[in-house]
Amino acid sequence: MGYIMELRKLVGSRPLIMAGACVIAEKDGGILLQKRTDNGCWGLPGGSLEPGESMEQVARRELMEETGLEAGELELLGVFSGEELYYRYPHWDEVYNVIAAYRCADPRGEAAADGEESSELRVFRPDELPEDVNPADRPVLAAYLKTKSAGQTHGPKEPRT
Repeated sequence: MGYIMELRKLVGSRPLIMAGACVIAEKDGGILLQKRTDNGCWGLPGGSLEPGESMEQVARRELMEETGLEAGELELLGVFSGEELYYRYPHWDEVYNVIAAYRCADPRGEAAADGEESSELRVFRPDELPEDVNPADRPVLAAYLKTKSAGQTHGPKEPRT
């Protein structure tokens, strides 16, 4: 049983701050998304931090668990948090996500949905993303698309003051 599930036994469905990571896996000229089984939305592979893990380890583990792909080089796109990353799961658990988002241009292996957290995997062109994107993934994908349209290969830079 994972750390978050252990916490849930103590706090019920009250809001938790949940740190985690996700991966924008670039494949066949598009972005690999998974059809989530918990809310039926399309989302990025990712999940919550377990005690002792680094964010990069979370990203690699979740990509493998949910898609069967091994991450090659991971590039940090950014860290996302704030009110827009509040989420209430269909079973009423509430979280404020803090997400480290990584870009992976070279995932390896044969992609397959895990059948537990995702029912389907599909590659979408950046200009043809589905309407029903998981709420917590929307700001991540928006930032990714912004870097792509600006021709950047690295995540957004912090403004100088």
